[in-house]
Amino acid sequence: MNTDLQANGSPLDASVLLTLPRRRRDSNKGDFGNVGVLGAAAGMTGALLLAARATLHLGAGKVYAASLTPALVVDFMQPELMLKSLDDFFDSPLNVLVVGPGLGQSDAARAVLVQALQHRATLVLDADALNLLAASAELKMALLQRSAPILLTPHPGEASRLLACDVPTVQHDRPQAALQLAQQYRAWVVLKGAGSICAAPDGSWRLNPTGNPGMSSAGMGDVLSGMLAALLAQRMTPFEALQLGVYLHGAAADTLVARGVGPVGLTASEVLLEARALLNRARDADCCSD
Repeated sequence: MNTDLQANGSPLDASVLLTLPRRRRDSNKGDFGNVGVLGAAAGMTGALLLAARATLHLGAGKVYAASLTPALVVDFMQPELMLKSLDDFFDSPLNVLVVGPGLGQSDAARAVLVQALQHRATLVLDADALNLLAASAELKMALLQRSAPILLTPHPGEASRLLACDVPTVQHDRPQAALQLAQQYRAWVVLKGAGSICAAPDGSWRLNPTGNPGMSSAGMGDVLSGMLAALLAQRMTPFEALQLGVYLHGAAADTLVARGVGPVGLTASEVLLEARALLNRARDADCCSD
């Protein structure tokens, strides 16, 4: 029997922090994948940068980013990011694509999503990419024709649009809603919220116990999508990446709140830095106990 199915409904725990493969001493950046992040309609550049920075801080080898608005030349806070124009973005050697942070729902945003769905990379779809998908049978068909894995990261409102129901229906049975999304879209899904649900197309699902009300602020979802992309780029399976990313995202926020950084005023930028630190601390402790 599938061990994931045997664990259905059980809460995730700190053991997932040890599931990311350890790095060989002779590793190079090519071993940890190339991630592209697409988004940033006018006024929403911050969402793109949060997702891209989270991807970098969770270990992706290279991170490319492109915006719908005129391209930034450099992120002065994170010069390691490679900021591209849309004209040549898809020429980059990408293993994983994040589409949605600050994307908007314009015709240009839809065109970008069409290109992403045609790309061979693993996809992480968030925010307005999900809203565009929910509104278009054509986009859904393009998604279902893909062979590469897809991760969807809806909050209850986005989930209701994807399932063509109302939010109370989603919230009444969150595991069922997450599983329905996973099966209907042939995707791995995190239904975000208090007690996020991680679900897989084969019927596996897990409950995430981490997180707190301080995460009810702008940018938290952008950071999660970038974290998931980084883990996928490091050759984790979609369900492994989903469980580690979702647990770590909430655990980082919990660690900060325990230190008095929040819940009031907790920011997504703080969470992405703490997520990196928490992951490395857990792995160092495990290494020392061997």
